Amino acid sequence: FSYFCPAMEVKSRALVLHALKYGESQMIVDMLTREQGRVSFICYIPKTGKGKVKKQFFQPLTLLDLVYDYRPNRKLQRFAEIRISQPYCSLPFDAYKLSITLFISEFLTYATRSEQQNSHLFDYIERSLEWLDNVSHAFANFHLVFTMHLSRFIGFFPNLSNDVRGAWFDLRDGSFSLVCPPHGDYLNPKEASVIGLLMRMNYDNMHLFRMSQAERNRCVEIILYYYRLHVPNFPELKSFEVLKTLF
Repeated sequence: FSYFCPAMEVKSRALVLHALKYGESQMIVDMLTREQGRVSFICYIPKTGKGKVKKQFFQPLTLLDLVYDYRPNRKLQRFAEIRISQPYCSLPFDAYKLSITLFISEFLTYATRSEQQNSHLFDYIERSLEWLDNVSHAFANFHLVFTMHLSRFIGFFPNLSNDVRGAWFDLRDGSFSLVCPPHGDYLNPKEASVIGLLMRMNYDNMHLFRMSQAERNRCVEIILYYYRLHVPNFPELKSFEVLKTLF
């Protein structure tokens, strides 16, 4: 017994998360699309560079406009049309911003692995990258704000209702507690205050929150541990090793 799954034409903006060379002239590309969430593609890359599909399209976090025939029974989709939606002005050329984008792309590869259509999530990421691309200074806390506030869109945004002096933060429940949680996944009152601090930060005011390199990196460690508790198979991020030497 077999059945036919008709193709459905999809037009969508998409964000490149990860690209892998496959064979001599093909690439497998994982993307977050606005219309369908996570979708993986396979495409042919001409060696001459004269084709419509170019290897440069698949740099991390490139924003693309796509048209593709979606086939539900196919793990790897194929492009019908593809073009860069809006070229970045500074992200690929500034060493500090580039290190952030490489971290963010690896982070999103795992944080959004099971995401289906979520236009609010996509729009948040797109607006955040546009902000980073246009700013010229005072963006050292960007990855802290971005990763913490992303949790709002994927289901485990911290509950701040008991954020009072001396409270513990239960990393499993994502909430503050007036007593020490009965397990090991918590922050003591001194470090728990960091969660409230991160929640008060946004792209416009984050330059007002002064942190040392050690304090900033500890915040990232807490955030990544929080994600590992809530996202299945969320690994250690290799790009964090580079990032923490710069910020």
